[in-house]
Amino acid sequence: MVKYLIIRFSSIGDIILTTPVMRHLKNQVKGAEVHYLTKSVYAPMLKANPYIDRIHPFEGDMKNCLKDLKQVGFDYIIDLHNNVRSARIKFALKRMYFTVRKLNLNKWIYVNFKVNRLSDRHMVERNLDTIRPFINKPDQSGLDYFIPQEETIDPSSLPEEFREGYIALAIGAKHQTKKLPFESLREICSGLAHPVILLGDHADKEPGDAIIAALPGKPIFNGCGKFTINGSASLVRQSGLLITHDTGLMHMGAAFNKKIITIWGSTTPELGMYAYRPHTGSVNFEVKGLRCRPCSKLGYKSCPRGHFKCMLEQDLEGIVHTANRLFQTDAQEK
Repeated sequence: MVKYLIIRFSSIGDIILTTPVMRHLKNQVKGAEVHYLTKSVYAPMLKANPYIDRIHPFEGDMKNCLKDLKQVGFDYIIDLHNNVRSARIKFALKRMYFTVRKLNLNKWIYVNFKVNRLSDRHMVERNLDTIRPFINKPDQSGLDYFIPQEETIDPSSLPEEFREGYIALAIGAKHQTKKLPFESLREICSGLAHPVILLGDHADKEPGDAIIAALPGKPIFNGCGKFTINGSASLVRQSGLLITHDTGLMHMGAAFNKKIITIWGSTTPELGMYAYRPHTGSVNFEVKGLRCRPCSKLGYKSCPRGHFKCMLEQDLEGIVHTANRLFQTDAQEK
């Protein structure tokens, strides 16, 4: 038996992007026992993953965390976070380790000088680079997301007009510069010809309610803050189309091979975090030609230039037209 410890503390999207690592280790290393260390809030995302033998939820207490890890006795550490905290764990456990290359210097150059020295390789591929000594070659599968049966949303529990199909619209984002303004989200919802389920966390509930209030009579259900992470994933999996910003739900959609419309603001696909192997019908929308993009590899609370053109100049009509076409195509395919 060979024991591996995979480290990735956060976030939703980043953890989803590590799932091929566990699958490759389990499928290609005889006797592999895979452990995963992540923040406790993200542990539920992995509890149904058949390629993980044990999850170690990190509660913030490094002393107890190290005590728990030392008792297991790992053979190798796969550090997919590459920060000060993961470095401390590697130093304490004193085991051979392999660390992902984040290419932060190249990202900084791209963001600050708009000189793109990043190779055209997805973050998933860089994650897989860390385990190349253990595997023969990467498989042709994409991302994984396994939903516990008890957290799968029964379609019959939704309002009747949503039981025959709907568009999932993720209205939130961790950083404001990655998120469409309220007026734009309202205009998109107004133009969509099919039922819409809004997805997001508790912070997105109020704008979700406001969208519904502004569009009386439209079949819109506000799921923001109503479901667990796995519950939201279940709604994405059952949707006919996902419209999202550059967020973790985009990666959920890719894991379920959904058609995805991704709306890019302050970040760009060239940073290597675009949807990995999504449905071939997926489409990106971004405002081309803005010299200020990308202004950050993650995002800001507000536009550094003050104009927010990357979102205010989005082709909303094109987004709506594409969404209605893709959803209709999905319904015909079924």
